[in-house]
Amino acid sequence: MPRAFIAILLTPEARDAVTDEVERLRPLSGAVAWVPRDNLHLTLRFLGEQGEERLADALAALETAAATGEPFTLGLHGLGAFPGLERPRIFWVGVAEGALPARGLQARLETGLAERGFPPEARPWHPHLTVGRVFDDRCCRREVTLRQAVAQAGSRPVARLLITAISLMKSDLERDGARYTALASRPLSTRVG
Repeated sequence: MPRAFIAILLTPEARDAVTDEVERLRPLSGAVAWVPRDNLHLTLRFLGEQGEERLADALAALETAAATGEPFTLGLHGLGAFPGLERPRIFWVGVAEGALPARGLQARLETGLAERGFPPEARPWHPHLTVGRVFDDRCCRREVTLRQAVAQAGSRPVARLLITAISLMKSDLERDGARYTALASRPLSTRVG
């Protein structure tokens, strides 16, 4: 059974801009697994391992959410860390412009998934783009230069892109890391009025 998730994919230009930010941080830490350029995306909902029937249900929820939303501009802005810079576990690029339509899209998706029997997310959804995961907590806490660089980039604009579709993705774990493949993409509605 494939591991699956629903995501907003980035344009090549946005991937390049985010990758430039990651490349500034990469030499500052040996304790972070940085997300490769081709894997950059904004997760709307992680689904875990799902069989074909459940993937069809997830796709139906995705289609409904996409059909009731309109394209919007997403502004990627600033860097930060969850739960915070003192004990980072995840490094992220934030969402400034377009956060409200992104939240609305995710909420519609969540409702559609719940109607199809998927358990609700335990935590509230915050729009962000994961760019790194800490694999050595003690080492990362000693890397003051990394935390300072992230703090300094906290207010820097990164990229703007037009969101016109959402995608059902699968994740295959391979020796050199995860490989993501789009199973299906659906456009956001372009209806007028």
